[in-house]
Amino acid sequence: MRVLVTGGAGFIGSHLCESLLENKHEVICLDNLFSSSKDNVHHLRDWRGFEFMRHDVIHPVFVEVERIFNLACPASPVHYQYNPVKTVKTNVMGTLNMLGLAKRVRARILQASTSEVYGDPEVHPQNEEYWGSVNPIGLRSCYDEGKRVAETLMMDYHRQNNVDVRIARIFNTYGPRMSVDDGRVVSNFVVQAMKGEPLTVYGEGTQTRSFCFVSDMVAGLNSLMDSEGIVTPVNLGNAEEIRIVDVAKLIKDLMGSRSEIRFKPLPDDDPVRRKPDTSLAKQVLGWEPSVPLREGLQKTIEYFEQVLSTSESEQCRSERVLGEQTKDLPV
Repeated sequence: MRVLVTGGAGFIGSHLCESLLENKHEVICLDNLFSSSKDNVHHLRDWRGFEFMRHDVIHPVFVEVERIFNLACPASPVHYQYNPVKTVKTNVMGTLNMLGLAKRVRARILQASTSEVYGDPEVHPQNEEYWGSVNPIGLRSCYDEGKRVAETLMMDYHRQNNVDVRIARIFNTYGPRMSVDDGRVVSNFVVQAMKGEPLTVYGEGTQTRSFCFVSDMVAGLNSLMDSEGIVTPVNLGNAEEIRIVDVAKLIKDLMGSRSEIRFKPLPDDDPVRRKPDTSLAKQVLGWEPSVPLREGLQKTIEYFEQVLSTSESEQCRSERVLGEQTKDLPV
């Protein structure tokens, strides 16, 4: 099939593009590179059937495709709070444009929603029937409420225009190609430990998350897209819950780090507990995560070691070249 992946140069999007190509699909990777990097898909440039398109989803796009994965939106608080109005526009106008495209070309469309639609949940674990507890005017609401509206649009286009929709509520995902500076838990801890800096834990670290390795998430997204007749939201994530402070300790242990753990005030609206009920995904997709946290973290650490060592080498090389170019210049 010919598949459009918006946000395709992002963390999850790049892995999804790679998976689709491996399964012999043609892929249009669309991204404006606001919070992603073309480096994430650089290795795909010579693959048959791969096309990169630099474009912002808040503007219409006209392509002929059979399926659309709408992943376009900055997903980390650092990035989506940088320009909150832009985040809302990406979620609302971007989703409208992709749904309009799906309607025109009669494509199936999957919306990458988020566990953040549950807000700071009063139900634990969170299942798809829970409507959430979200602050509509907080710092995170540009993302949380933006994704909730995107889900509304998906269902309205399905009911009103018979668009074939899928909605994936993605819980915390980690793995290679996370951005070094995206401010998320795993990348923060790994990078801080590598630099010998204190590991920053907010609050007392007793808040929980459930971490899913990126290969498992991509398998879940593909399974949901390939499923028939499932138009309501489906949770995708790992049901193993862990405290944030324990994640910090585990990463320290895996890296042999001597970095201290430093506690800071808890940000506003930060969810206290986060754990998906994945019963529906198991039942209708036959999907559940298979990569243990320790194994996934080790792969992630190896990726960041490579990225940071390459970055340092390039910096040293640039400084050396600059020194050679300026050594004979008059003072």
